[in-house]
Amino acid sequence: MALYSEKVMDHFLHPRNVGVIEDADGVGEVGNAKCGDIMKIYLKIDNEIITDVKFETFGCGSAIASSSMATEMIKGKPVTEALELTNKAVAEALDGLPAHKMHCSVLAEEAIKNALEDYQSKQKK
Repeated sequence: MALYSEKVMDHFLHPRNVGVIEDADGVGEVGNAKCGDIMKIYLKIDNEIITDVKFETFGCGSAIASSSMATEMIKGKPVTEALELTNKAVAEALDGLPAHKMHCSVLAEEAIKNALEDYQSKQKK
């Protein structure tokens, strides 16, 4: 059995939504010192809908694939729905990750939640 699914390989080799949003409404960054993965998520939000999302990830193929898939899963969605995204859903959308790489999907979930929290804190000001 292959270590990575075809979807993981596709999102690693052809990541979606890579880049920076200069005037982002929310930015979230997370890192895992143990594995060296760092993810940064940028959100553009209009009327509580995520109209654009970009990411920068320094890490392994699973980290890049998880970032790519997670951004695809929240693009065009309401903020409330994006807040419910779980690492399990990201891993399932990728047709699974090896057990020792599940932390990559956790980082993607955390980065998105951090970006959404950043957005919400800016709205309260």
